Formats: sequence, structure tokens, C-alpha cells
Amino acid sequence: MSDRELLYNYTLHLADNSMILGQRCSEWCAHGPILEQDIAITNIALDLIGEARSLYQFASEMRGEGHTEDSVAFLRDVLDYKNALLVEQPNTDWAYTIARQFFYDVYHFNLHLALANSSEKRISEIALKTIKETTYHLKWSSEWMIRLGDGTDISKSKMQDAVNHLWEYTGELFQASDIEKMAFEKGFGADLSAIAPLWHSKVKEVLDEATIAIPQSAYQQKGGKTGLHSEHLGYILADMQFLQRAYPGAEW
Repeated sequence: MSDRELLYNYTLHLADNSMILGQRCSEWCAHGPILEQDIAITNIALDLIGEARSLYQFASEMRGEGHTEDSVAFLRDVLDYKNALLVEQPNTDWAYTIARQFFYDVYHFNLHLALANSSEKRISEIALKTIKETTYHLKWSSEWMIRLGDGTDISKSKMQDAVNHLWEYTGELFQASDIEKMAFEKGFGADLSAIAPLWHSKVKEVLDEATIAIPQSAYQQKGGKTGLHSEHLGYILADMQFLQRAYPGAEW
């Protein structure tokens, strides 16, 4: 694999996570528990999709041959998406949404701290911009974890259930694919093994304050990074890709 092809595929790893989670967060638009938080999570969705757009633009430039950010984002098959399984999990309820967001935010924040030092200028520039956004995202989701976990009996029970269910999807974040391993060796990717202890430390800190128990199960799901997704991604893509597939080349 050439360095250009490697960089293209690594960029998709980054973009697909943000795109799919952004799509999930956008499902709360006009459905949030209160107006302020409806606006907050919609803004988070916009941040994630904005980051994905910058990365897809970069990927389309490397791909050439008439590819655009839209074709890279919307015209790939489900097996070609490289996002982790965590981000495609359904919203279920507010507690599940917050737990999923928190787990990803801790990873996302530390990932971009590392990518700020990427040898690839475009990756570094996008990471530096994203750090500003993920700092807010992490603060927001951490506060909600604590509010729900250390709240009423019902909110605590719902948050514990969400953490218990989603925990098995967190390990994949640090299970480097071959693409991620090679990208790190080339100097433009992040070392996921160095991010893992930072993630566990922050997660424990917040869960302790939220009085939420850390699940003890060692079993972890995997496969998303290599195209083996849950059934949920197909439904997300059906919504995302409808317009482009129904009206190829359509422009606003």
C-alpha cells in the first residue's frame, strides 16, 4: 500500500467515526429533554459533521478521479465504513446517548491531542481545530454523567444500565487496525496504546464521581474498523445516503 493510499484510508477512520456519531446526535434535534440541551447536542452534531467534512474533503483530494467530499461520505457501501461500533449504537434514551457520548469524547479529545503532532499538516490542522470543540464536548458529557449517575434512583439506574450495555463497545477504540498501526509507524497517525490509559483514568474519575460502577466484564466487541458492523449502521446509511442515491449528482 502506498503512503497516499494509507493516508486516505486512515483519514476515513477518523472521518467515519465523527460522521456516524454526528448523525446519531442529530436524531435528538427537536427531541431533547429540555430546549437548552436540545440545542447543545445539536451543536455537538454540527461540530462532529463539520470535522468529518474537513476530513472527507482531504480524502477526496487524495482520491482524485472526480471524487468529492459528498461522494466519499455518501456513496460508499456499508462494508467500506471504518467507524468503531460504539458510535453507531442507537440512542435508546438520554442516558444511553450521554454514556456513548462520554466514552467517545474522552477518546476523541485524547486522540486529537496526539494528532496535533501529526507529520501530515492537514491532519494536524484539523486536530488543532477539533481540540477546541472536543474540550467542550467532554465537559458537557462529563457533567451529564455525574448529574444522572449521582441524581435520583431512576436516573442512576438508567445510567448504570447504559454504561453496562455500552462498555463492551469501548475496547475497540484502542484495538488498532492494520491501517492505524501503519499510520502511526509512518508518523501521521496516533498511538492508540498510549491513549488507552488516559481514557481509563478519565473514565474512572468521572464514573467515581457519578457513583456509577465500572463493569467488570472483559468481553469486548470488535469489527467496525474492518467493515464488520452491527445492523444499526445500515439504517443510518439508508437515511444519510437516500438523497445522493435517489438523485445522483444533485446539488442545492
